[in-house]
Formats: sequence, C-alpha cells, structure tokens
Amino acid sequence: MGFFGKLKAGLEKTRKNFTEKIEQLVVGYATIDDEFLDDLEAVLLSADVGVHTTAKLMTDIKKGIKSKDINGPEDLKPFLQNKISEMLTEDSNEIKLAAAPPTVIVVVGVNGVGKTTTIGKLGQYYKEQGYKVILAAADTFRAAAIDQLEIWGTRTGSEIIKHKEGSDPAAVAFDAVQSARAKKADIVIIDTAGRLHTKSNLMEELKKIGRVTSREIPDAPHETLLVLDATTGQNAINQAKLFGEAIPLTGIVLTKLDGTAKGGVVIAIKSELNVPVKWIGVGEGAGDLRPFVPQEFAEALFGDK
Repeated sequence: MGFFGKLKAGLEKTRKNFTEKIEQLVVGYATIDDEFLDDLEAVLLSADVGVHTTAKLMTDIKKGIKSKDINGPEDLKPFLQNKISEMLTEDSNEIKLAAAPPTVIVVVGVNGVGKTTTIGKLGQYYKEQGYKVILAAADTFRAAAIDQLEIWGTRTGSEIIKHKEGSDPAAVAFDAVQSARAKKADIVIIDTAGRLHTKSNLMEELKKIGRVTSREIPDAPHETLLVLDATTGQNAINQAKLFGEAIPLTGIVLTKLDGTAKGGVVIAIKSELNVPVKWIGVGEGAGDLRPFVPQEFAEALFGDK
C-alpha cells in the first residue's frame, strides 16, 4: 500500500464521522433548506472542524447556493471538497530548506505527542532523500528522550549530538550547529523539552535555542515545527496557540491521523491558526510520516471508499 492508500485507510474513522454523515444528509433531504443547513453545521462541528472554520464554510456554502454553484444537496460534497482543498493551500505547505546548508529544524511540542519519534522519522525521510542529517538531543530534561533519539540515530545512520541529562539545551543546539558546519551536514533536527506546566521557563528556553542557532547561521531556525496529536482534536489547537504566542511556528506535524475520528482538526488548525500543516503521520512505521499534500488529504477524505 502506498502512502495515499495508507492516508485513505487512516482517515476511515474521520470519514465515518464527517463525510458519511454529510452523505446521509444529502440522501435525507430533497432540497437545501434551513433545517438542512442547521444539520450540516452540526456535522461540521462534531468532526472537530472548529467553530471558526465551520462558520467560514457555512458562509461559503450560502454564497454557493446564491451563485448557483450548489443547486441541490448532491452538489454539496464536491463543493466542500474543493473549498477545504483551497483553504488548506492558501499558504505554502512547502518544507523550507536553506539555500546554503545546514538547514536547522527545531521541533517543539508537549510530552506524549510523539515528538522524539517524529524527529527520528524526519531524519529517516531526509536520509532517504540523500541528505546528511544530525540529530540534536536538546530535550535534556528527560533521559528517556536522549536515549530514544540515540536509537533513532543508530537506526537511520544519523549522528547524534547530546550532553548529559540536565544540561543547557541551547548548548546542545549550539554544538549541533557547529558540528553540522564542520562536517558539512545538510540538516540539523533539534529535539526540545515539552513541559507545558512550566510554560514560561520552557518558552524562554525555546527562544534561547532560536537565538543561539540564528547567531551561528543567519535565518536559522529555518523551520520551527510543532508536533500535535490528531487524537486530541480541539485540544491540539489550544496547544498550538500556547506555543505560537511564544515562538514563531512555521509548520505543524500532525501525528496519529490513522487512530482518530478527529481528522477534521487538520482544517481547523490551518483556518484558526494560519499555520500550515507540513507533515502528517498515519502509522507507526518510519515511512509513515510524509509531507502533507492538501489535495491528497481532501481526496482521501471525500473520495470514494
């Protein structure tokens, strides 16, 4: 099964919670009336599309009815597919690599979302593309995170830069960048701590990592990716808002899309936060994390079973 097949299979629960409910609505109504629109709004909200996004889509649908782009319930599904695809492609989902290496990618997120595993999979992806990768174990507050990253480094043949538990995370990031320059590595991926209960300290720490890397390499970090767990639905958006208040995020990595009925959160994240989803995960395997292609997502969500 290719990645699109895995994406389609992974979105099955979301399809049942979203697309199939829309199909049931379409069958249940001969015409679009106020009751139909109320029921449609309820479906969108229950699929974790979010209040803001639902309001926007409902406005678009009402405009579509006026302009005769929607003439009956059967026109609704293709109309929504196009609108959601457009919404997800408003800004570039392109993954930014530096014009001159190394590219510095900082990965942030709360504990438990699969952040360190995601970094390992990113390392694997870039190694497969022929890049030389260095992984930086700057989550120095959890010995397990350092050990876990070491395992991924061994698995992917990537060098690991680490200090002992409790060290200054910015010092690890500094050493990783220096090592990348000396060894002509292409990409540095930096793991970070994810303790939201000490939010102010954590955010200052992340800012410091940003300052240290930018001092060594202009424009670094080139990507600051926030890892979110799709199964948490709207809570993922709250996490993104907290991180976004403290540091400029360039993209979202959405994990565990295959285990949730809340895949609609992809749409909510883009619409409410204006931060593009750049990577999605639909399984446990190293190859199950891939760049996000909005048209593929919309097609997998709305396409035939």
